[in-house]
Amino acid sequence: MAEFKVNNPLIEQRADPWIYKHTDGFYYFTGSVPAYDRIELRRSETIQGLTNAETKTVWVKHESGKMSANIWAPEIHFIDGKWYIYFAAARTSETKDGLFDHRMFVLENSSENPLEGEFIEKGQIITKWESFALDATSFEHNGVRYLVWAQKDPEIFGNSNLYISEMENPWTLKGEQVCITTPEYDWEKIGFLVNEGAAVLKRNGKIFISFSASATDFNYCMGYLTADENSNLLDPASWHKTPEPVFVTNEETGQYGPGHNSFTVSEDGSQDILVYHARNYKEIEGDPLYDPNRHTRVQVLEWNEDGTPNFGIPVPDSK
Repeated sequence: MAEFKVNNPLIEQRADPWIYKHTDGFYYFTGSVPAYDRIELRRSETIQGLTNAETKTVWVKHESGKMSANIWAPEIHFIDGKWYIYFAAARTSETKDGLFDHRMFVLENSSENPLEGEFIEKGQIITKWESFALDATSFEHNGVRYLVWAQKDPEIFGNSNLYISEMENPWTLKGEQVCITTPEYDWEKIGFLVNEGAAVLKRNGKIFISFSASATDFNYCMGYLTADENSNLLDPASWHKTPEPVFVTNEETGQYGPGHNSFTVSEDGSQDILVYHARNYKEIEGDPLYDPNRHTRVQVLEWNEDGTPNFGIPVPDSK
């Protein structure tokens, strides 16, 4: 097993990072840009190569309407031979009752290389509420495709909970939409009651869904849910949450508010890699959301003897 080495931060000023290794040998990267006005892609045959890889803008926000403000947290997925980007967008950057106006949207590209061709708008992902919704991610299990996302239930106090549903196709839900976690512990409720930024990893007979919680300053942190791979993923009782956060600010390594992660694998495929953003300072002037210095970072995800992930601590910057 080759030692995994990379210089952190991997990509500066890119929050909500998503890295996907495709069967073509390339790593594909996207994330929130500080202006929240477009979606970019870059690719490289190595993770470190993403740092200086050519960046392609593949979609730009609308002048007005539902997709005209705060373009957040894009993810790129390859499903049934086509590329899909999930992202959140709003009509306005203003908030109402403490909530933004985001909904979830999907783009599709049938080109072999998603940095080529055109991304077509497939529209909004319609859920059972017309409310604040974001951070859609998709995965397949036992021949069924699922969506996991964060949304505000008008009947539940707080900002967002995590939901799961089967999918009819990559942009349409079908059947029951089930809540699998709400902010309940103190570490999920600092500043805001938030569960968001889900990422899925299947290992060791289990399905793990990591998520981020609390405000986007140094209190931002991560926990995860676990379900047995043979359980009914649409049954809330199948999911078990870590009672304590598993990835948090570390003053000694100088990493603050680590979260909104994704997972990828090392170049030789032998190691799981944790992808996340964090700041390298604690005090923020103004709204943390508009502080641009949440940088993309990566490190090895270790595994405990019982088959559960060990997130460790966010490693110090190396440059």
